[in-house]
Amino acid sequence: MQSLQYKLAGNLLRRRINDMKMTKFGLLIAMFVGAHTMLADDTPDANKPTEETKMKNSVLDFEMKSINGEDVKLEKFRGNVLLIVNVASKCGLTKQNYEQLEPLYKKYKDKGFEILAFPANNFLSQEPGSNEEIAKFCEKYNVSFPLFAKVSVKGDDCCDLYKYLINHPNEDIAGEVKWNFQKYLVNRNGDVIAKFGPRTNPESKEIEEAIEKALAEPKPETTATESEE
Repeated sequence: MQSLQYKLAGNLLRRRINDMKMTKFGLLIAMFVGAHTMLADDTPDANKPTEETKMKNSVLDFEMKSINGEDVKLEKFRGNVLLIVNVASKCGLTKQNYEQLEPLYKKYKDKGFEILAFPANNFLSQEPGSNEEIAKFCEKYNVSFPLFAKVSVKGDDCCDLYKYLINHPNEDIAGEVKWNFQKYLVNRNGDVIAKFGPRTNPESKEIEEAIEKALAEPKPETTATESEE
């Protein structure tokens, strides 16, 4: 009788151990699936270009909202060299970038240089404020270059301009926005010619030399239609 009890107890113990193994396995599977789902927005599929974006040939083909809510056709910047930057107010890179972006803008503005700043809250929610609050914050750095309304630069709600940049035909330009203050340099014809990582300072030799080279190129000829406008 005692032998039978030991046998039954042993069988029960083995079943419980197997159940525990299955439970741990199930938890591991659930954790894997959950992690995969959380990372889904960071995959290229989440930033797929829309049909409208696919029809664009230049950043100048886009229309964006200014920080004050006005419609701005980027075509108005044709003939200028542009630096497109996704900005944030509460990032560890905020101070050094804003302190250098404004002097950089003033240095080359009269030669046909513009900085287009797009606030974005995609990275650790480091641009949480409203457009009005962002504009007020930028007064601290005496920002005079064009500020645009808050956008998304990644994920399912990524704006069309950044979908275009992420899916750019040039492999050196294409790819995810890594963090706040990633920079794209655009020549006078509206072609994106260089990309700089978030930690590349605006007044770095690399960026300034690229800007000067782009400014040295002749302005595109104005067509008759553009002249009439």
